[in-house]
Amino acid sequence: MQNKLMSKVFGWMTLGLLITFLTGFIVSHNEVMLVNIYDGAWYIIFAIIELALVIFLSARVMKLKPTTAKCCFLLYSVVSGLTFASIFICYNLSSIMFIFLITAVFFAILALIGYTTKIDLTKVGNYFLFALLAVIIVTIVNIFVGNTTLDLIISIVCVALFVGITMYDVQKLKRLDEMGLPTDNLAIFGALDLYLDFINIFLHLLSLFGRSDN
Repeated sequence: MQNKLMSKVFGWMTLGLLITFLTGFIVSHNEVMLVNIYDGAWYIIFAIIELALVIFLSARVMKLKPTTAKCCFLLYSVVSGLTFASIFICYNLSSIMFIFLITAVFFAILALIGYTTKIDLTKVGNYFLFALLAVIIVTIVNIFVGNTTLDLIISIVCVALFVGITMYDVQKLKRLDEMGLPTDNLAIFGALDLYLDFINIFLHLLSLFGRSDN
């Protein structure tokens, strides 16, 4: 049963990532769309929609009809792609593809460890989340300060944090599956969690090792 769930989780997560990256790539090569999104209020609107969808799915996914949950996840992937286009402008495409491949291999190893480990990660899961909240606050402050050294430290810390969070999320899915929850809904719940973990690891690795075209 767990293998069936994890196959669905990673299937939906992969589909979501492909949609996001493809959408971002298309937008980055369409000057009209770029201007409309990044020079107007649309970027803020899309960012708010993106956040609202994450909150809605995280809170309600297990109560939604499976088809509705899947549609919401796919919609989130598209909206994320609209705000994701900036990486294709800031970084070399070959660099993006290389970092994506490295992240995929790294993420697969983390997921395997989280799935097979006998260590109970429940106790440290809350510490990861509190640490992540602290990092988010520091990141917001640094937007106004503009300290590049702090940016570097934040990226390193975030990669380390999401290493733990990814393993924790995979182990959490195993336990939820044992509770007999609806598989389709749980697959979307897990796909969203792991999608967010993957994106965060990718973006911070990209900020550390990505090559810019500029």
